[in-house]
Amino acid sequence: MSEVILSVIGTAQDAGLPHPNCFCKNCSEAIRNPQFRRLAASLAIVEPNEQTWHLIDASPDLKEQMARLQMKYDLQTKLMDHIFLTHAHLGHYPGLLFLGREAIGAKGIPVMAGSKMKYLLEEQAPWSQLTKLGNISVQEIQDSQDIRVSPRVTVTPVEVPHRNEFSETFAFWIKGQNKKVLYVPDIDRWHEWDHDIHSVCEEADICLLDGTFHSKKDLENIGRDYREIPHPLMTETMDLLQDLTKTTEIYFTHLNHSNPAIDSEQQIRCQIEANGFHIAEEGMEFRL
Repeated sequence: MSEVILSVIGTAQDAGLPHPNCFCKNCSEAIRNPQFRRLAASLAIVEPNEQTWHLIDASPDLKEQMARLQMKYDLQTKLMDHIFLTHAHLGHYPGLLFLGREAIGAKGIPVMAGSKMKYLLEEQAPWSQLTKLGNISVQEIQDSQDIRVSPRVTVTPVEVPHRNEFSETFAFWIKGQNKKVLYVPDIDRWHEWDHDIHSVCEEADICLLDGTFHSKKDLENIGRDYREIPHPLMTETMDLLQDLTKTTEIYFTHLNHSNPAIDSEQQIRCQIEANGFHIAEEGMEFRL
């Protein structure tokens, strides 16, 4: 029987865990213990019987993420059928360079992106070399436009507010025959979105939401100003969605290296799970 698997292949904020030039508690643990590492946030939609897969975000860790995925689902040497991009920040599109002639030398991989992102990839170096050599073929997507990637799977972009210095930012609905997943790895504030987060999550069977920071205290010990890096706090998100935890599976992803929810002592994580929420982990699978 054919099945659709949504595979979690990365869960960290853009620079991963350990974070460069950081020796905070979480980063030091990840340096000592490779099992504690986290790769940049990314998902793959896999249909193993059809030998097809589709990538959501081409992270800086794409080389390792691809190898793990291809080995796990017996997809050796099988490249992705589509790449969907959320936006033009560090953790979400630099992996495209691995498709170029210095590495894979791919042929015409469809890259699904908004109009501003499309312009960046086609006109700005080094990305423009990928398009000129035909390694990728950028296809414009629009807010709320359904994209059927197979008879069993539809992906729908939803525009969200996020520091759009170079491109628009999308969240994605991923719909299989049996379940609907909402993926929002990056957003500035829930109240700035023209959708009500509670109502949107109520429509989903599974949500993977921006969990960059647990609280405003996350950045105090590493000398960064929370106001310069807007993301919804996990504490705020849990307050807004607490009553949905019995009907919707809610996971936090895109976790910053300073986030105490991934501390090895797991005190904050236990509190989160006691409230009915979950932390996304690489290797998780959801049957759609």
